Amino acid sequence: MFEALKSLLASHSAKADPGSSRSQDFQIAACALLLELAYADQEFTEAERRQIEEATMRHFDLDVEKARALMAEAEQARRQAIDLHQFTSVVVQHYDEGQRIVLAELMWRVIHADGQLAEQESQLARKLAHLLDLRPGYLAEARRRVEQGS
Repeated sequence: MFEALKSLLASHSAKADPGSSRSQDFQIAACALLLELAYADQEFTEAERRQIEEATMRHFDLDVEKARALMAEAEQARRQAIDLHQFTSVVVQHYDEGQRIVLAELMWRVIHADGQLAEQESQLARKLAHLLDLRPGYLAEARRRVEQGS
């Protein structure tokens, strides 16, 4: 199921012109949310950075240079953001429910990348699930799949 959802997300990204502002807006928004989770425990580790870089390369079909540029732009947007709604609203507008579930799994992969689960990360993941309009239980299922290595 996870592979099917990943391909759904990839196909959606492929349909949008990679250089279009719409495509770039939701890529920045999704990446900013992943970065926010990585910083939630006040420590951005190399493992978390690699996880986000690999996720952006895989899901947005970017090479390493473009993935790093996206992360830099998302980092700047994250630092300037007043709240997370500006990112979650873009994701909800452009991603269907299946794609948002894939994003939830990516969120848990970032959270678990450093081998530790901080309470701040768990709380932020729940908040983001609500802002991303995920049905109850979807976040828990995404977490379960990541922890089981699916």
